Amino acid sequence: MTDTTHDAGTRRDFLYVASGAMGAVGVAAAAWPLIDQMNPSAAALALASTEIDISAVQAGQQIVYKWRGHPLFVRRRTPAEIAAAKAVDVSSLPDPLARNANLPDNAQATDADRTIKPEVLVLIGVCTHLGCTPTVSTPTAVEGEYGGWLCHCHGSQYDTAGRIRKGPAPQNLAVPPYAFLSDTRIKVG
Repeated sequence: MTDTTHDAGTRRDFLYVASGAMGAVGVAAAAWPLIDQMNPSAAALALASTEIDISAVQAGQQIVYKWRGHPLFVRRRTPAEIAAAKAVDVSSLPDPLARNANLPDNAQATDADRTIKPEVLVLIGVCTHLGCTPTVSTPTAVEGEYGGWLCHCHGSQYDTAGRIRKGPAPQNLAVPPYAFLSDTRIKVG
């Protein structure tokens, strides 16, 4: 009788383990679609990084690209714009931080800390006040007092380095993570 009781106990234990294992597999199979749907879509992954050819951009011009659903400003600055940006005392700025994804969070908002190469400025074109898109200032269409960008929604003004100078915006325009692949190609993201 001991052998029969032992065999019944062994079979019962096997049934418990097998049922538990099947239940765990069922829960995992049901949970997987819920977890998988949280991954970024293929379209979002495609926009995670982009390469930009800036060979046609002349000094004083700006081109606008779309990156991660936001406008991306790429501006080739003139020597006068670079000099004006370098002349600004960082302590006089409303936001003294660079907001540059390529640098530590505590980097100062000097002109050098806002760019990799002084003549090319890359910014996320979203006003830090309420998310509007600022308008670029050009010699023929001057926008604001600082030669950079003006957000017409609430009057925030940015200088030629994308730093907030006047208005309700609390922070400088953000600098995305980017690198130069060559003198005329930039990889953003």
